[in-house]
Amino acid sequence: MVQLHVKRGEESQFLFNTTAQAPLETVIQQITAIYNGRLKVERLCSEISELADHGIMLPPNMQELTVEQIEELNLRDEWEDQCMPSGGAEFKKDEIGRRNGHAPNDKMKEVLMKTVEEAKALISNKQIPANVCVTMEMVKEALDQLRGAVTIVYPMGLSPYDPIRMEFEDLEDLSGTQASQQVITEDECQLWWAAKELQRGKKLQDYIGKNEKTKLVVKVQKKLEEANEDSYLDSEWADRQALKRQFQGLTNIKWGPR
Repeated sequence: MVQLHVKRGEESQFLFNTTAQAPLETVIQQITAIYNGRLKVERLCSEISELADHGIMLPPNMQELTVEQIEELNLRDEWEDQCMPSGGAEFKKDEIGRRNGHAPNDKMKEVLMKTVEEAKALISNKQIPANVCVTMEMVKEALDQLRGAVTIVYPMGLSPYDPIRMEFEDLEDLSGTQASQQVITEDECQLWWAAKELQRGKKLQDYIGKNEKTKLVVKVQKKLEEANEDSYLDSEWADRQALKRQFQGLTNIKWGPR
């Protein structure tokens, strides 16, 4: 098997096994799925940790409001009574104002947090030193573990606008968030090795030969990132000659007749 050490920028992501004969279209598809799957697990772990600390998500029209503002506007969370944690709730105010403060008790919180740590470990880049390749099956296992823990603690489910439920149903809206910048769709994903883009339509062996014991460090990036690099190189302020002309007072000079 050919082993790929996948990076994004300088940050190691995971190990991936394939073959020299594998079509790069397939390799890119599989790497993209694992890469984005790991991001989903990480987003869920972050939100479930908040769920364990401060309870369910408030309706969008109640978030970041004070108690007085909520009372003045006569707003009510219709899902609050239905989405109660098993064993009852303990009030722990969310200072950010995103969640309702009705947190699970310590026993149920432990169920959530233990599962979060297990899911993180399963897809962690710390698997790289252990020479463990992360697969899509491992990503799905992590997601199933998280879904199971949330179901145990919230057997009646979560509100339809809760980001945890939306992630599980693949309805998450990441627009305008930092998380959206991390996701790479299959169409915009590029795979690079040794300063060369590994082109779709070719096989891995077209670049590395037929040795099945090869180990490579490859980088994933968006096509947009490549375009940004090109625009930087083409920009006037990146042009040393343009900078020199500016200092010499030679910019914006018209050489034709007035």
